[in-house]
Formats: sequence, structure tokens, C-alpha cells
Amino acid sequence: MSALPEGLLGAGAWFRVEAAGTASAVRRAAERLATELAMPERRIADLSIVAAEAAGNLVKHADAGVLLVRTARAEGQAGVEILAIDTGPGMADVDHAVGDGHSTAGTLGIGLGAILRQADWADLHSVPGKGTVLVAQVWPGPAPAPAWAAGVTRPLTGEPVSGDAFAVRETGGRRQLMMCDGLGHGRLAEAAAAAAVRGFDLAPDGPPAVVLESLHRAIGHTRGAALAIAELDPAARVVRYAGLGNISGTVLSSESRRGMVSLPGIAGHQRRAIREYDYPLPPDAVVLMHSDGVVDRWDPRAYPGLLARSPQVVAATVLRDAGTRRDDAGVLVARLP
Repeated sequence: MSALPEGLLGAGAWFRVEAAGTASAVRRAAERLATELAMPERRIADLSIVAAEAAGNLVKHADAGVLLVRTARAEGQAGVEILAIDTGPGMADVDHAVGDGHSTAGTLGIGLGAILRQADWADLHSVPGKGTVLVAQVWPGPAPAPAWAAGVTRPLTGEPVSGDAFAVRETGGRRQLMMCDGLGHGRLAEAAAAAAVRGFDLAPDGPPAVVLESLHRAIGHTRGAALAIAELDPAARVVRYAGLGNISGTVLSSESRRGMVSLPGIAGHQRRAIREYDYPLPPDAVVLMHSDGVVDRWDPRAYPGLLARSPQVVAATVLRDAGTRRDDAGVLVARLP
């Protein structure tokens, strides 16, 4: 088992799930986070079941299973999100697998059913031979609408923190995303990324080029970062995009894959004139942004139905199968609601 030592109110805690005893550690971490968030006791009890079953499923069925416990925030409240990722045998029939009594390991098979009953919201995707990604949320009150954008980051192997970060905001009717890769790795890269997140929250209400220019000035005291800003415009059916450095942006749909342009430079230190580009946004498309810790050799056609799943599940699947262990890695996914 391994977990980030940061506090659970930050980026969350990753666990490597290799033995049955890990389920208890995951459950305790989820309970501690829920207590810090002042969730009601009855919801903490539900969360305990979700966390224990998610970890237990990884022990029973998965290869190289990992689990993330983190805070989820929406509509003025904070809940707990469990993200379980594996490279196990996968499931050909997910609907059948979530029914109580089904099992691929000779057990009672109640794990997925228990998770879906106790969680306020859950989603999963599985491909035989590739593995399964499951996300579940427990909230203190009525569950908010599912997120239109979400991301996942993890640090370079051996590092306690990640220099990759993301942020999402809605301001002035704009739906905007930021993906950031602080130069290098470790604490200084994390500091650059954290400054970018703060700068994004405080940036003026404007199009991506204006926001990126603001961030370039805001993080000048750090070692700098690769940065990209995307804005989804539902009325025009376009995504507007401005980037500096090695952040990859792609518009993915069932029929097409189109890359978006990030210009050379280092936000906070050196740049050319910042430019913004518009790209068509098909009705079924998702916008995917990632750092250079994720390779581009990823084919959505190998994952039937994935692009229709939640942004959390899409992002975690890409991180699992295209992320490298030689660098911090981060993926951000969004779609129009």
C-alpha cells in the first residue's frame, strides 16, 4: 500500500491495492476525510461501505489495482469521491456484473451492487482484457448534478506530490478549463502548479487568451509551467483554446479526433504572442487535455462506449493506459452537459 502524505483535503490520497488489509486503510482514509468535511454520521457509514467494497473488489478481481480517495465539490457542498482503477480481466457485461450474486472470483458478488446502493452517484466502464474504472461519490445532502468536467493527476513514481494540476470554472456564462504542468517535478513543480490554479480562480472573466495572459503574469515568481486554457461554447458548438508549452489538447468524438494547438513557451517566463484557436465541437464530443506525462498513442476505438461515460471515468482510463511512470501525469476531460 502507498498513499500520498499530503492531507486528504488536497489532491487526495492514492493507494496501491495489493492485499486484503488495504481495504481497511482505504476505509479509514475515506472516513477521516468525511469527518474533516463534517459529513453526517449516516453518510459516513454509507461511505465506509463504498470504500471497503471498492478496495475489496480490486483485491479479489484486479491486477495492479489503485484507488484514489479525494474531495468532490459542487453547488456549495463537499463530498467524497472514490476512484478505483485496475488492469484486471475486465467485464464483458457490466449490467450483469453489478447485480448481486454475480461474481467472477467465486465470491458472493455483492461488491458492485453494494457500491451502487450506498453511493449517491456512480459510473464505471470496463473492457475485457484491459480492466475496469469505477467512480463513486457520497455527499452530505442531495447529490448535485454530475460534473461536466473532471480530471485526475498522479506524481512521478517516488515523488510525494505532483507538479501537474487542473482547474475548472464557470464565470460570466463561460465554461473554462485549465491544465498545468509545472516544470520538472517535486515540490517546486507543485508550487508552480498551485500558483497557476490560484491565478486561474482569480483571472479576469475573458476568453482563453486573456486568461492565459493573466496566468503568465501570475506565476512569474515560480519556475514556470506549461499551461493551456479551453472554453466550451454550447451556443456556437466550438471549443476555444490557447496554450503554451507541452500541454496536449484534443477534441474526440465517435467519428473524429482533432488536436488543438499549443504554442512553444513557458508560462511565467518566456512566450511568443499568445494566440487563441477555435475548433468545432460535435454533439457527442469530449475535450481531452493532458500533460506530457501522458502519451498520445491512445485510441478511443479500443474502448467501446467510453466517450459516453463520465469525465472522471474517461480521464482515469486514459491515465491508466497512456500515462507514464517517468513523469508526473495529468488528464482533464470535459463535455457539454
